[in-house]
Amino acid sequence: MPRLAYSILVIITLFSLVLAACSTRGANTAITQPADSAETEGDQDMQQEEESSTEEGMLPMVDTLSVSGDVIVAGSSTVFPLAERMLERFQDEGATGTMTYDSVGSGAGFERFCVAGESDISGASRPIKDSERESCEAIGRNAIEFRVGTDALAVVVSSENDFLSGVTMEDLALIFSTAETWADLNPDWPAEPIQRFIPGTDSGTFDYFVEEVFDEDEAPILSASNTQLSEDDNVLVQGVLGSPYAIGFFGYAYYSENADALKILAIDDVEPVQENVDNNSYPLARPLFVYSDAEIMKSKPQVADFINFFLTYVNEEVVDVGYFPASEEALNSARQAWIEAMK
Repeated sequence: MPRLAYSILVIITLFSLVLAACSTRGANTAITQPADSAETEGDQDMQQEEESSTEEGMLPMVDTLSVSGDVIVAGSSTVFPLAERMLERFQDEGATGTMTYDSVGSGAGFERFCVAGESDISGASRPIKDSERESCEAIGRNAIEFRVGTDALAVVVSSENDFLSGVTMEDLALIFSTAETWADLNPDWPAEPIQRFIPGTDSGTFDYFVEEVFDEDEAPILSASNTQLSEDDNVLVQGVLGSPYAIGFFGYAYYSENADALKILAIDDVEPVQENVDNNSYPLARPLFVYSDAEIMKSKPQVADFINFFLTYVNEEVVDVGYFPASEEALNSARQAWIEAMK
Protein backbone atom coordinates (compact mmCIF):
# COMPACT_ATOMS: atom_id res chain seq x y z
CA MET A 1 0.00 0.00 0.00
CA PRO A 2 1.41 3.46 -0.85
CA ARG A 3 2.70 5.44 2.13
CA LEU A 4 0.21 8.29 1.57
CA ALA A 5 -2.81 5.95 1.48
CA TYR A 6 -1.56 4.15 4.58
CA SER A 7 -1.24 7.45 6.48
CA ILE A 8 -4.76 8.46 5.47
CA LEU A 9 -6.12 5.11 6.71
CA VAL A 10 -4.41 5.52 10.10
CA ILE A 11 -5.83 9.03 10.50
CA ILE A 12 -9.36 7.83 9.66
CA THR A 13 -9.03 4.98 12.16
CA LEU A 14 -7.82 7.29 14.95
CA PHE A 15 -10.60 9.76 14.22
CA SER A 16 -13.21 6.96 14.47
CA LEU A 17 -11.81 5.89 17.85
CA VAL A 18 -12.04 9.47 19.18
CA LEU A 19 -15.67 9.75 18.01
CA ALA A 20 -16.52 6.47 19.71
CA ALA A 21 -14.92 7.62 22.98
CA CYS A 22 -16.87 10.88 22.90
CA SER A 23 -20.07 8.98 22.22
CA THR A 24 -19.46 6.67 25.20
CA ARG A 25 -18.66 9.58 27.48
CA GLY A 26 -21.91 11.28 26.42
CA ALA A 27 -23.85 8.09 27.14
CA ASN A 28 -22.30 7.82 30.60
CA THR A 29 -23.29 11.41 31.34
CA ALA A 30 -26.84 10.72 30.22
CA ILE A 31 -27.05 7.75 32.63
CA THR A 32 -25.54 9.63 35.58
CA GLN A 33 -28.07 12.46 35.38
CA PRO A 34 -31.18 10.26 35.92
CA ALA A 35 -29.36 8.46 38.76
CA ASP A 36 -28.95 11.79 40.58
CA SER A 37 -32.59 12.56 39.84
CA ALA A 38 -33.69 9.17 41.19
CA GLU A 39 -31.70 9.80 44.38
CA THR A 40 -33.41 13.18 44.77
CA GLU A 41 -36.80 11.57 44.20
CA GLY A 42 -35.93 8.96 46.83
CA ASP A 43 -35.08 11.68 49.33
CA GLN A 44 -38.36 13.41 48.54
CA ASP A 45 -40.27 10.14 48.98
CA MET A 46 -38.57 9.59 52.34
CA GLN A 47 -39.40 13.14 53.43
CA GLN A 48 -43.02 12.69 52.33
CA GLU A 49 -43.16 9.38 54.23
CA GLU A 50 -41.82 11.07 57.38
CA GLU A 51 -44.36 13.89 57.01
CA SER A 52 -47.11 11.31 56.50
CA SER A 53 -46.04 9.49 59.68
CA THR A 54 -46.16 12.74 61.63
CA GLU A 55 -49.61 13.47 60.25
CA GLU A 56 -50.76 10.05 61.46
CA GLY A 57 -49.85 10.87 65.05
CA MET A 58 -46.10 10.17 65.30
CA LEU A 59 -44.87 12.80 67.74
CA PRO A 60 -41.37 14.26 67.57
CA MET A 61 -38.88 12.93 70.10
CA VAL A 62 -38.59 14.98 73.31
CA ASP A 63 -35.03 15.69 74.45
CA THR A 64 -35.82 15.74 78.17
CA LEU A 65 -32.27 16.86 79.06
CA SER A 66 -32.92 20.18 77.32
CA VAL A 67 -36.34 20.81 78.90
CA SER A 68 -36.59 23.41 81.65
CA GLY A 69 -39.35 25.56 83.10
CA ASP A 70 -42.40 25.31 85.33
CA VAL A 71 -45.45 23.16 84.55
CA ILE A 72 -48.61 23.80 86.58
CA VAL A 73 -51.33 21.14 86.50
CA ALA A 74 -54.58 21.12 88.50
CA GLY A 75 -57.72 19.03 88.37
CA SER A 76 -59.12 15.55 88.82
CA SER A 77 -58.07 13.46 91.80
CA THR A 78 -58.59 10.43 89.55
CA VAL A 79 -56.12 11.66 86.94
CA PHE A 80 -53.69 12.73 89.67
CA PRO A 81 -51.89 9.36 90.24
CA LEU A 82 -51.26 8.94 86.51
CA ALA A 83 -50.20 12.54 85.88
CA GLU A 84 -48.00 12.49 88.98
CA ARG A 85 -46.23 9.36 87.67
CA MET A 86 -45.66 10.99 84.30
CA LEU A 87 -44.33 14.20 85.89
CA GLU A 88 -41.94 12.16 88.03
CA ARG A 89 -40.68 10.20 85.03
CA PHE A 90 -40.34 13.41 82.99
CA GLN A 91 -38.07 14.87 85.67
CA ASP A 92 -36.23 11.59 86.28
CA GLU A 93 -35.26 11.62 82.61
CA GLY A 94 -33.79 15.12 82.82
CA ALA A 95 -36.50 17.79 82.66
CA THR A 96 -35.93 20.58 85.20
CA GLY A 97 -38.20 23.15 86.78
CA THR A 98 -41.05 23.22 89.27
CA MET A 99 -43.70 20.78 88.09
CA THR A 100 -46.81 20.35 90.23
CA TYR A 101 -50.26 18.75 90.18
CA ASP A 102 -52.89 20.16 92.53
CA SER A 103 -55.59 17.52 93.10
CA VAL A 104 -58.76 19.62 93.45
CA GLY A 105 -61.32 17.77 91.31
CA SER A 106 -62.24 18.12 87.64
CA GLY A 107 -64.63 21.02 88.14
CA ALA A 108 -62.24 23.04 90.29
CA GLY A 109 -59.45 22.21 87.84
CA PHE A 110 -61.42 23.69 84.94
CA GLU A 111 -62.13 26.74 87.09
CA ARG A 112 -58.40 27.31 87.56
CA PHE A 113 -57.72 26.71 83.88
CA CYS A 114 -60.70 28.46 82.29
CA VAL A 115 -61.64 31.18 84.78
CA ALA A 116 -58.57 32.13 86.82
CA GLY A 117 -56.11 31.16 84.07
CA GLU A 118 -53.71 29.91 86.73
CA SER A 119 -52.83 26.46 85.39
CA ASP A 120 -51.13 25.26 82.21
CA ILE A 121 -52.88 21.88 82.11
CA SER A 122 -56.20 20.68 83.51
CA GLY A 123 -56.72 17.03 84.49
CA ALA A 124 -60.26 15.69 84.10
CA SER A 125 -62.16 12.46 84.60
CA ARG A 126 -64.98 13.75 82.40
CA PRO A 127 -65.17 15.79 79.19
CA ILE A 128 -65.15 19.56 79.51
CA LYS A 129 -68.61 21.15 79.65
CA ASP A 130 -69.81 23.73 77.12
CA SER A 131 -70.04 26.34 79.87
CA GLU A 132 -66.41 25.66 80.83
CA ARG A 133 -65.30 26.02 77.21
CA GLU A 134 -67.07 29.37 77.08
CA SER A 135 -65.24 30.46 80.23
CA CYS A 136 -61.94 29.44 78.62
CA GLU A 137 -62.74 31.42 75.47
CA ALA A 138 -63.63 34.47 77.58
CA ILE A 139 -60.00 34.64 78.79
CA GLY A 140 -58.53 33.80 75.39
CA ARG A 141 -57.99 30.09 75.87
CA ASN A 142 -59.15 27.27 73.61
CA ALA A 143 -59.22 24.02 75.58
CA ILE A 144 -57.64 21.15 73.62
CA GLU A 145 -58.54 17.64 74.75
CA PHE A 146 -55.95 14.86 75.10
CA ARG A 147 -57.17 11.38 76.03
CA VAL A 148 -54.61 9.65 78.27
CA GLY A 149 -56.29 6.54 79.69
CA THR A 150 -59.40 4.78 80.96
CA ASP A 151 -60.73 4.35 84.48
CA ALA A 152 -63.11 1.66 85.70
CA LEU A 153 -64.84 3.53 88.49
CA ALA A 154 -64.57 1.27 91.53
CA VAL A 155 -67.50 0.65 93.87
CA VAL A 156 -65.97 -0.83 97.00
CA VAL A 157 -66.65 -2.16 100.49
CA SER A 158 -64.31 -3.28 103.24
CA SER A 159 -62.80 -6.74 102.89
CA GLU A 160 -64.54 -7.42 106.22
CA ASN A 161 -67.90 -7.17 104.46
CA ASP A 162 -69.02 -10.80 104.12
CA PHE A 163 -72.44 -10.35 102.51
CA LEU A 164 -71.81 -8.31 99.38
CA SER A 165 -69.88 -9.25 96.22
CA GLY A 166 -71.83 -7.51 93.49
CA VAL A 167 -74.65 -5.07 92.83
CA THR A 168 -76.84 -3.94 89.95
CA MET A 169 -77.14 -0.41 88.65
CA GLU A 170 -80.60 -0.33 90.24
CA ASP A 171 -79.08 -1.37 93.58
CA LEU A 172 -76.59 1.50 93.33
CA ALA A 173 -79.41 4.00 92.85
CA LEU A 174 -81.02 2.77 96.10
CA ILE A 175 -77.79 2.33 98.09
CA PHE A 176 -76.75 5.90 97.43
CA SER A 177 -80.16 7.50 97.95
CA THR A 178 -83.22 6.24 99.88
CA ALA A 179 -82.14 2.88 101.37
CA GLU A 180 -81.46 3.29 105.08
CA THR A 181 -80.10 -0.15 105.98
CA TRP A 182 -78.63 -3.05 104.00
CA ALA A 183 -81.72 -5.09 104.86
CA ASP A 184 -83.80 -2.57 102.88
CA LEU A 185 -82.13 -3.99 99.79
CA ASN A 186 -82.10 -7.64 100.77
CA PRO A 187 -83.74 -9.12 103.91
CA ASP A 188 -80.84 -11.56 104.18
CA TRP A 189 -78.39 -8.70 104.63
CA PRO A 190 -77.69 -7.00 108.01
CA ALA A 191 -80.21 -4.48 109.31
CA GLU A 192 -77.30 -2.06 109.77
CA PRO A 193 -77.25 1.56 108.53
CA ILE A 194 -75.52 2.08 105.19
CA GLN A 195 -72.49 4.35 105.59
CA ARG A 196 -71.72 6.19 102.37
CA PHE A 197 -68.40 7.75 101.30
CA ILE A 198 -68.50 9.65 98.03
CA PRO A 199 -66.45 12.23 96.11
CA GLY A 200 -67.31 15.91 96.51
CA THR A 201 -69.43 17.81 94.03
CA ASP A 202 -66.37 19.41 92.37
CA SER A 203 -65.18 15.95 91.40
CA GLY A 204 -65.55 14.56 87.89
CA THR A 205 -66.09 11.19 89.56
CA PHE A 206 -69.17 12.57 91.33
CA ASP A 207 -70.46 14.05 88.06
CA TYR A 208 -69.90 10.81 86.19
CA PHE A 209 -71.59 8.65 88.85
CA VAL A 210 -74.60 10.96 89.00
CA GLU A 211 -74.88 10.94 85.22
CA GLU A 212 -74.72 7.15 84.93
CA VAL A 213 -76.68 6.11 88.02
CA PHE A 214 -79.12 8.99 88.55
CA ASP A 215 -79.54 10.27 84.98
CA GLU A 216 -77.80 13.55 85.92
CA ASP A 217 -80.11 14.29 88.88
CA GLU A 218 -77.86 14.87 91.90
CA ALA A 219 -80.67 15.52 94.38
CA PRO A 220 -81.15 11.86 95.50
CA ILE A 221 -77.47 11.24 96.30
CA LEU A 222 -77.02 14.58 98.06
CA SER A 223 -80.08 14.00 100.26
CA ALA A 224 -79.03 10.49 101.38
CA SER A 225 -78.32 10.04 105.09
CA ASN A 226 -74.98 8.92 106.53
CA THR A 227 -73.11 10.37 103.57
CA GLN A 228 -69.64 11.87 103.78
CA LEU A 229 -68.27 13.79 100.79
CA SER A 230 -64.59 14.53 100.14
CA GLU A 231 -62.46 15.71 97.23
CA ASP A 232 -59.64 13.60 98.68
CA ASP A 233 -60.01 9.97 97.56
CA ASN A 234 -57.71 8.80 100.33
CA VAL A 235 -60.25 10.11 102.87
CA LEU A 236 -62.92 8.02 101.14
CA VAL A 237 -60.69 4.94 101.24
CA GLN A 238 -60.16 5.32 104.98
CA GLY A 239 -63.89 5.85 105.53
CA VAL A 240 -64.80 2.60 103.76
CA LEU A 241 -62.07 0.73 105.64
CA GLY A 242 -63.55 1.90 108.91
CA SER A 243 -66.68 -0.29 108.83
CA PRO A 244 -67.95 -3.51 107.19
CA TYR A 245 -71.22 -1.63 106.55
CA ALA A 246 -69.62 1.22 104.62
CA ILE A 247 -69.57 1.61 100.84
CA GLY A 248 -67.93 4.13 98.54
CA PHE A 249 -66.77 4.80 95.00
CA PHE A 250 -63.68 6.39 93.46
CA GLY A 251 -61.07 5.90 90.73
CA TYR A 252 -59.74 2.38 90.18
CA ALA A 253 -56.17 3.39 91.10
CA TYR A 254 -57.22 4.10 94.69
CA TYR A 255 -58.77 0.65 94.94
CA SER A 256 -55.64 -0.87 93.38
CA GLU A 257 -53.44 0.75 96.04
CA ASN A 258 -55.61 -0.76 98.80
CA ALA A 259 -56.70 -4.03 97.19
CA ASP A 260 -55.58 -6.05 100.21
CA ALA A 261 -58.09 -4.26 102.48
CA LEU A 262 -60.89 -3.37 100.05
CA LYS A 263 -63.30 -5.51 98.03
CA ILE A 264 -64.36 -4.24 94.62
CA LEU A 265 -67.90 -5.08 93.52
CA ALA A 266 -69.03 -6.47 90.20
CA ILE A 267 -71.80 -4.41 88.60
CA ASP A 268 -74.56 -6.21 86.73
CA ASP A 269 -72.38 -9.33 87.07
CA VAL A 270 -69.54 -7.67 85.14
CA GLU A 271 -66.10 -7.47 86.76
CA PRO A 272 -64.01 -4.30 86.29
CA VAL A 273 -61.13 -5.93 84.39
CA GLN A 274 -59.23 -4.95 81.24
CA GLU A 275 -61.27 -7.11 78.88
CA ASN A 276 -64.58 -5.70 80.14
CA VAL A 277 -63.30 -2.15 80.02
CA ASP A 278 -62.08 -2.61 76.44
CA ASN A 279 -65.34 -4.13 75.22
CA ASN A 280 -67.43 -1.52 77.09
CA SER A 281 -69.38 -4.13 79.05
CA TYR A 282 -68.38 -2.72 82.46
CA PRO A 283 -71.06 -0.08 83.12
CA LEU A 284 -68.82 2.44 84.90
CA ALA A 285 -65.79 2.62 82.60
CA ARG A 286 -64.87 6.20 81.65
CA PRO A 287 -62.15 8.13 79.79
CA LEU A 288 -59.41 10.17 81.45
CA PHE A 289 -58.15 13.43 79.94
CA VAL A 290 -55.74 16.30 80.22
CA TYR A 291 -56.50 19.66 78.59
CA SER A 292 -54.28 22.54 77.54
CA ASP A 293 -54.20 25.42 75.05
CA ALA A 294 -52.12 25.93 71.87
CA GLU A 295 -50.85 29.36 72.90
CA ILE A 296 -49.74 28.04 76.30
CA MET A 297 -47.97 25.13 74.58
CA LYS A 298 -46.15 27.46 72.17
CA SER A 299 -45.20 30.11 74.72
CA LYS A 300 -44.17 27.53 77.32
CA PRO A 301 -42.44 24.78 75.32
CA GLN A 302 -41.90 22.72 78.48
CA VAL A 303 -45.70 22.31 78.67
CA ALA A 304 -45.86 21.07 75.08
CA ASP A 305 -42.90 18.77 75.76
CA PHE A 306 -44.58 17.31 78.83
CA ILE A 307 -47.84 16.60 77.02
CA ASN A 308 -45.85 15.04 74.17
CA PHE A 309 -43.93 12.91 76.70
CA PHE A 310 -47.18 11.97 78.46
CA LEU A 311 -48.83 10.79 75.23
CA THR A 312 -45.69 8.95 74.09
CA TYR A 313 -45.04 6.92 77.25
CA VAL A 314 -48.36 6.77 79.11
CA ASN A 315 -49.06 3.18 78.14
CA GLU A 316 -45.81 2.12 79.80
CA GLU A 317 -47.11 3.46 83.13
CA VAL A 318 -50.91 3.45 83.12
CA VAL A 319 -51.49 -0.17 84.17
CA ASP A 320 -48.92 -0.02 86.95
CA VAL A 321 -50.62 3.11 88.29
CA GLY A 322 -53.93 1.24 88.41
CA TYR A 323 -55.83 2.30 85.31
CA PHE A 324 -56.37 0.92 81.81
CA PRO A 325 -54.89 2.09 78.50
CA ALA A 326 -56.92 4.18 76.11
CA SER A 327 -57.45 2.60 72.71
CA GLU A 328 -54.71 3.17 70.15
CA GLU A 329 -57.23 5.11 68.07
CA ALA A 330 -57.95 7.46 70.99
CA LEU A 331 -54.25 7.95 71.70
CA ASN A 332 -53.50 8.65 68.04
CA SER A 333 -56.27 11.26 68.01
CA ALA A 334 -54.71 12.90 71.06
CA ARG A 335 -51.28 12.87 69.41
CA GLN A 336 -52.75 14.39 66.27
CA ALA A 337 -54.36 17.12 68.41
CA TRP A 338 -50.86 17.89 69.77
CA ILE A 339 -49.45 18.14 66.24
CA GLU A 340 -52.27 20.48 65.15
CA ALA A 341 -51.79 22.66 68.22
CA MET A 342 -48.09 23.16 67.47
CA LYS A 343 -48.53 24.27 63.83
